[in-house]
Amino acid sequence: MAEIKRIRCGAENTYLVENQGRAILVDTGRKGFEELILAQCRKTKVELIVLTHGHIEQVQNAAFLSEKLKVPLALHPVELDRIKNDSEEPLLYQGILGLVFAEITVKKQEIAEIPDFRPDIFLKEGDCLTDYGLDARVMELPGHTRGSIGLDIEESDLIVGDALMNLFYPGLPMVYSDRESALKSAEKIHSLGSRKLYFSHGDPVDSQTFRWSEN
Repeated sequence: MAEIKRIRCGAENTYLVENQGRAILVDTGRKGFEELILAQCRKTKVELIVLTHGHIEQVQNAAFLSEKLKVPLALHPVELDRIKNDSEEPLLYQGILGLVFAEITVKKQEIAEIPDFRPDIFLKEGDCLTDYGLDARVMELPGHTRGSIGLDIEESDLIVGDALMNLFYPGLPMVYSDRESALKSAEKIHSLGSRKLYFSHGDPVDSQTFRWSEN
């Protein structure tokens, strides 16, 4: 059975998913947390880094960690342009909290730099990660970004990236590129039945403890 270890990186999370001495890292955090993440990765055998999407807090340490760990990087192909230009898609939001979150996100984009890298592997819906020692499949979860993905692990745990958030309460992302797609992705997650959800922002929760809403 896989063990999911949450690595807190300020307001964001990355995850180390380990199974019988083999592991993958999901997302890489922002600059300033690279040594913390690397130290955790050194405790096991990381074989792959999966990036749930191309925003700064997911990819800023990608080049550094891939080089240090000597492992490939995997990303949805739609996100390739985003890692070159994090403002490639407009950020939309809803409500006061969404506005605040959007302003913070834009400021991060303006001041942060993403060291150049190119993914080694492009992931799509249904891809399996058994070659890396993990019973997990890729889910396309567009909405927050067009190429957002999640990992369904052993049909019991789901790393959702920013397809959902749990900052003040679990629900839809506060910023998104397409709200209708975000709603469909939320319903897709809900249709899986019981899963423990792991977010880029916020504490893990059981998927059946709340209802999806358009609010």
